[in-house]
Amino acid sequence: MKYLDYIVLTIGIIGAINWGLVGIFQWDLVAFLFGTMSWFTRLIYILVGLSGLYFISYFGRISQGMEE
Repeated sequence: MKYLDYIVLTIGIIGAINWGLVGIFQWDLVAFLFGTMSWFTRLIYILVGLSGLYFISYFGRISQGMEE
């Protein structure tokens, strides 16, 4: 489970950096590297979205750690 957490965290960080670049400079790094809405770009966006959903489980883990 710990390896999955690191993978998801890495994907989430990549997504956060990309959204920061979009917000500040209006520049999409993922689209720049892999093409606008290519199959690989879409795959990266899907993985970032799924990582975000997985992050929801962190709330349960954090609250469990606070009760101990």
